Amino acid sequence: MELTDAVLALAFVGDLSMGRATDHSRRTACLAGLLAAAEGAGPAEQNHARAVALLRWSGCTANASGFAELLGDDIASREAMMAQTLPPLDAHTRSLIVPLAVIHCEISGDVAANLGLPPEVEAGLRHAFERHDGLGSPQGLGADAVPRATYRVNVASDLEILARAHGREQALKFLQAEAGAKYPADLTMLAIEHGLRWLDDMELMPPRVSDWDLRAGGTQTPPQLTLLADVVELKLPWLAGHSRRVAHLACQCAELIGMEKAERELLQDAALLHGIGRAALPNQLWNTPPDQLSSHQWEQVRLMPYWTSRAARQIPGLGPATELASYAYERLDGSGYFRGVGGAALATSHRVLATAVELQTLVEARPWRPAHTHREAARILREEASSGRFDVDIVETAIMVASGIAPTRPAPGTGTVLSQRELEVLRQISLGASNKEAARTLGISPSTVGTHVESIFRKLDCATRAAATLKALTAGLL
Repeated sequence: MELTDAVLALAFVGDLSMGRATDHSRRTACLAGLLAAAEGAGPAEQNHARAVALLRWSGCTANASGFAELLGDDIASREAMMAQTLPPLDAHTRSLIVPLAVIHCEISGDVAANLGLPPEVEAGLRHAFERHDGLGSPQGLGADAVPRATYRVNVASDLEILARAHGREQALKFLQAEAGAKYPADLTMLAIEHGLRWLDDMELMPPRVSDWDLRAGGTQTPPQLTLLADVVELKLPWLAGHSRRVAHLACQCAELIGMEKAERELLQDAALLHGIGRAALPNQLWNTPPDQLSSHQWEQVRLMPYWTSRAARQIPGLGPATELASYAYERLDGSGYFRGVGGAALATSHRVLATAVELQTLVEARPWRPAHTHREAARILREEASSGRFDVDIVETAIMVASGIAPTRPAPGTGTVLSQRELEVLRQISLGASNKEAARTLGISPSTVGTHVESIFRKLDCATRAAATLKALTAGLL
């Protein structure tokens, strides 16, 4: 995967998670680069600002569960917050948002580091919600202590969002009111002077991300699709590592039925990408038992693979994989979604992916049910196949794989300094368990769990559970 494709995919997921138009981050990046140029910054600084803008929302999956608990709908509430349409929050609620900002900034900074982006980009992301007056998050820095890229992106993002939400003149009035407070006054004046023309120019010629050198000053580390899957799955703590396990199962099946190497590689990528569209829907839908969803809610769920297919249209380098990924919930009898196709319209790769997703889901716990045993999952899947929803031969192959032909995840502890007990605690907290819940499961005291969590944070060099989960997945510990 090319760096630009990885960044655009993360921008796409971030825009969905924040309820924004799917070109929001690209447009913000264009404006941030123009602001930098208007200040006299060179090409490298312009690209730093663009990269920060594209990845600004990459940490928002990690605090989605927090926003859902606090404000109900994690997507609608953040959309309203950024568009300045959210009703005023009381002081207590505002104080609870600060830790969520800390999680967001740590994850987005870690994403930049994983992608090998320049230190200036990482710093800009780790201070994404700081203000010029020192009243922002996560550290309450201000003035020159905040990276210039952060200010450029904040001005650009507010201009882009508010112009769409309230009209251009109102957007400029908001920028004017925040000059010297949220952003430096000189930067604000540049945006007010040139902003309307820049917006007009973008309407005539949309941003060309391929012209930007996003890695300038960074490393040559090739990005991995696993990072994208892991970031998406931070949205729901109980989902951590799901796409990795689906990919492993699908590839094992594909090899056993004789699929060519190129087909297996495409299938693996599709399995890692099949959950992208989940970011477009609020957590409350995913935490509700399927049999309790209303017809309207089910229609929303059925759009998940549609949004995955939209990624295929917007990110050419990932097009074939995301297109295949969008078939993950189709069924042979045509009862699946979002296309509702079946029979000959579903190739072998479509059938393998759908089977792997279903079987892996069955053997994992969900908020409304415990994990099925492999025997129970095999029975359920065979019944589905006999009803015509899955390919019988592929189902039998998947059951064989899941029953022990190959491991479904790396052996715990490989290449890590964490102790066995720390790994057990890490596995619990990665699934969203509190200290008390982890203690009850492991048969130890909550204070002991807390001690292990502190040790895990220290050894993995992180400060939040979401960051520990992401680092553990990246290292193959989960």
